[in-house]
Amino acid sequence: MGSKVRVGLVYGGKSGEHEVSLQTAYAVMGEFDYNKYEIKPFYITKQGEWKTGDALHARPSSVEELRFAGSEAKQTGFALAPLFAGLNGGASADSETRIDVVFPLLHGTFGEDGTIQGLFEMANIPYVGAGVLASAVGMDKILMKKVFAQEGLPQCVFRFFNRTQWERDASFFIMECEVSLGYPCFIKPANLGSSVGVSKAKNREELVAAVNYAFRFDRKVIVEEFVDAREIEVSVLGNDDAKASLPGEIAPSNEFYDYKAKYIDGKSTMQIPAILSPEITESIREMAVRAFQAIDGSGLSRVDFFLRKNDNQIFINEVNTLPGFTPFSMYPLMWKETGIPYKELLDTLISLALARHAEKQRIDFTGDAAQ
Repeated sequence: MGSKVRVGLVYGGKSGEHEVSLQTAYAVMGEFDYNKYEIKPFYITKQGEWKTGDALHARPSSVEELRFAGSEAKQTGFALAPLFAGLNGGASADSETRIDVVFPLLHGTFGEDGTIQGLFEMANIPYVGAGVLASAVGMDKILMKKVFAQEGLPQCVFRFFNRTQWERDASFFIMECEVSLGYPCFIKPANLGSSVGVSKAKNREELVAAVNYAFRFDRKVIVEEFVDAREIEVSVLGNDDAKASLPGEIAPSNEFYDYKAKYIDGKSTMQIPAILSPEITESIREMAVRAFQAIDGSGLSRVDFFLRKNDNQIFINEVNTLPGFTPFSMYPLMWKETGIPYKELLDTLISLALARHAEKQRIDFTGDAAQ
């Protein structure tokens, strides 16, 4: 490497969380120590086209500049060349095009579901965050809950089905949800983040409408029981020896923490650290690490819990392998309260990515059994 670590920052993407990704990238660009890092921006349009510009030595003046709308933007072929030089058998030796580590900031489908992580693996390039398996499991709420069940982590009651099953026998699944979950209940696309497509149903008519709405965003739907609970979150950091932050609590501005409450109205409040007994705090932190390890997480994740109000029963809700990462997001704020400021968090994540990549180089992928 040269005197500075060159970080490829990948943002935008084809998912419904495109704009959220831009906001995250803009915030992260403003927090890097440019004496230590050189930032190479890679923008993926909503149509899947890759664009790049010159390496950054300071944050751009506006979010719109991250879209590379001008004619000077380098298009897909040029943009992908430095990232995937490893596909040709080795990293680029050109100091102007090399990338030392990729920092993906792609929320949602095609960003945190293991697909782009697979490209990075094929290119044999270090990247921040979860690998292919952990990303895919963390994105699919149904598979995630099955893994949590195997780990013995307590969860709310849930049911699931795909579009074909629903169209074939909707009445059966309606009955199953009503008997097992009751009303109200929550309906979610199995594979999506930022609470996109999530609805709360209070009767059969609303349930059917919510399921049909969720199918706009995915071919699988999950329905969960309603629990009158506090929403507690924990940040996890590390590879094999992960650790958990102090918990934080979300007080949603709406009936639940939906997309509007997260990104639009600005009225939801955060309590960091959450006001909990020491025993509950430690239980939640321990469960967060167990969940992270159960999906084979690496780098970072935010693990979300419900704390039922009437008896303080803890239920794990989900793990998010690429949580919001602006300086005002829960993930970095919880680490700040725990003793790791934002710039140090960026340093740590890049170090973890490089360490994990180095460890993988010890693996013999050839299958040659010769000693």
